[in-house]
Amino acid sequence: MVDRFLREGWGVTAVDNFDPYYDAAQKRRNVAWASRQLGYHLVECDVRDQAALGVAFDAGPPDLVVHLAARAGVRVSVADPASYLEVNERGGLNVLMACQQRAQIPLLFASTSSVYGNSEAVPFREDDPAVSPLSPYAASKRAAELMVHAFHHLHRQPAAVLRFFTVYGPRGRPDMAMWQFTKALLSGQPIHLHGEETRRDFTYIDDIVAGVWGAANWVLQGRGHGTFNLGRSEPHRVRPLIELLARELGVEPHVVLSELQPGESLVTAADVSRARAAFAYEPRVSLQDGVRRWVTWLRTSAEAPPELARR
Repeated sequence: MVDRFLREGWGVTAVDNFDPYYDAAQKRRNVAWASRQLGYHLVECDVRDQAALGVAFDAGPPDLVVHLAARAGVRVSVADPASYLEVNERGGLNVLMACQQRAQIPLLFASTSSVYGNSEAVPFREDDPAVSPLSPYAASKRAAELMVHAFHHLHRQPAAVLRFFTVYGPRGRPDMAMWQFTKALLSGQPIHLHGEETRRDFTYIDDIVAGVWGAANWVLQGRGHGTFNLGRSEPHRVRPLIELLARELGVEPHVVLSELQPGESLVTAADVSRARAAFAYEPRVSLQDGVRRWVTWLRTSAEAPPELARR
């Protein structure tokens, strides 16, 4: 997303604390291109630190804030719910307050399909009450969404809440499914499939970036408050995804069927008609093309597992 804004001619101030949830060196490699651009400025601070965040805002008052910082991960949140409250709710509140106190800077607030839980209405629509989260992660993000709404109601804070659906692709988090499946396939380890009918609305990163860009233009036009799904609207069973990835990697998959994990939903599926109507969101990258792009990127990446180089 930073790269897109820079290429569109924006100056970008990035705020990151390089949290050790996964290797901080990978995070720094992720912004290597951006860091060489004249329009890029990095502030290393934590969104939980309200004073430091205020300094970052005041160094160059932004025209737009894209809040992507979060403690992510469904399963980890079951073991450590307190950190999710601190980062996602308190950190999110600090970002909201920084925007509101500086003449209502328009805000894009990243959320997740996990807020829907096991909603019976599929595909998921933004008017779903989303009151049955299945994990502390989902609960923390839903709480943050509601705070965004409260600030819009009280202060007319312009904001768009963006619910991302199973994002994958270059520079992705190493705890996400595509990374985990890739590592297991290349090392010959079994993949534990959590339910034969588990389906996910896998969405390639380029489509998410396009959606965030569209939402940025929407909120900058003074459209108030809105919540938008950003997915592909094409949920796939996970086993065929594993088989597709294995073919691209040139290996045979070893899949072991197991139970759905606590906190995980059976299916995610986005209705994107609201985003399509508001800012012409149209996901374009099929799962087949996206997996191919993922493997192509990985072959030339510093993140490539050693096993890939031997193939």
